[in-house]
Amino acid sequence: MSKQVKSIFVKLVAALALAFACVAVAQTFANNSASQTVQAAKKKKKMSKKERAAKIWIAMRESGGSYTARNGSCYGRYQLSIGYLHGDLSPKNQERTADRYVYGRYGSWVNAMRFWLAHNWY
Repeated sequence: MSKQVKSIFVKLVAALALAFACVAVAQTFANNSASQTVQAAKKKKKMSKKERAAKIWIAMRESGGSYTARNGSCYGRYQLSIGYLHGDLSPKNQERTADRYVYGRYGSWVNAMRFWLAHNWY
């Protein structure tokens, strides 16, 4: 086997290994995203009266409860950065994204409301 053939073979194997690694990383990110969505949905179903009240309280302060409110680069009921919504401005996506954001950053809507009271934003 010539050096040129060996070099091409090594490059081909390296390219395949890189491709498989990229697929594995993409699947990991997809699985984590799906897991976060499921967790947010579960938390939404188990949301206490205090959690629901805090969520509504924030929505009213941020947008007056409107799913179409705009303020600079923020949009919707929870005034999320438009980038967080990934082009889907639907109420369902706003709810899902807000839950994911709040549970990820504050752990609960009650904690997010406490932060809002101290800083006038969340």
